[in-house]
This record gives sequence, structure tokens and C-alpha cells, in this order.
Amino acid sequence: MRTINHYALNFKNIDVDFELKFGLIHLLPTFRGIADEDPHKYSKEFHVVCSTMKPQGVIEEQIKLRVFPFSLADKAKHWLYYLPSGSILTWNDLKKQFLEKFFLVSQTRTIHKEISRICQNIEKTLYEYWERFD
Repeated sequence: MRTINHYALNFKNIDVDFELKFGLIHLLPTFRGIADEDPHKYSKEFHVVCSTMKPQGVIEEQIKLRVFPFSLADKAKHWLYYLPSGSILTWNDLKKQFLEKFFLVSQTRTIHKEISRICQNIEKTLYEYWERFD
């Protein structure tokens, strides 16, 4: 099994050499790691683009591991640079670490927006309104 180094990562599951098409790389969504971004939406868009890349004899996990660094910028790319070498062995490892890192930022912002818009409906009693928070 061959090890491919991307930044500080060792992707040990990429055991097939394949060429990435320049045009397909430019179709990848970009994730920057800023508060307004939705990492789940990015993940879905990333999956859609990767599912169109079908080099013969290459599984989708290998494609995702290889192209993921090309889809990051700014804070997200900085995060990728500083992951410990060898900490990512599978696409699921990478996706899990990515969502653990960046979901909290977007989730916190969404929850803050929801809380700031809370109001009691006229037809609800104060008790019924308060019950929503238990």
C-alpha cells in the first residue's frame, strides 16, 4: 500500500495512482472555515462533484481523500496543514474530524439566530411557551 502525503497527512488508503482532471478540480466547492459556512452543505456538494469523477479502478473514497485538500482555503486549509501526520487513514476519519472542527461554528451561529427570533405566540400561555425550553 502506497502513502500519499498531502500537507501533514498520510492517506494510506490510496493505493492506486490516478490523474485528477484539472476541470473537475475547479468544480469542487470551496470551504474556508468561516462562521457563515455550512459544513454539511459543503460536504454534500463535495460528494456530488466527487461522484462525477470516475477513474477506472479507483473507488470514491480514494478520490475524496485525494481531492479534499484542493477544496479548502483560509482557516480550513490551515486546519488541514496542522493535523498530525498519519491521523487520517480513511475518508470517514477525515469527514468526522472535519465536521467535529467546523460544525460547532455553524451550529452556534444558527442556534444564536433561532434564539434571537423566539417569541411567544398569542394563542400559547406563558407556561406552554416556557415548556419548549425543557
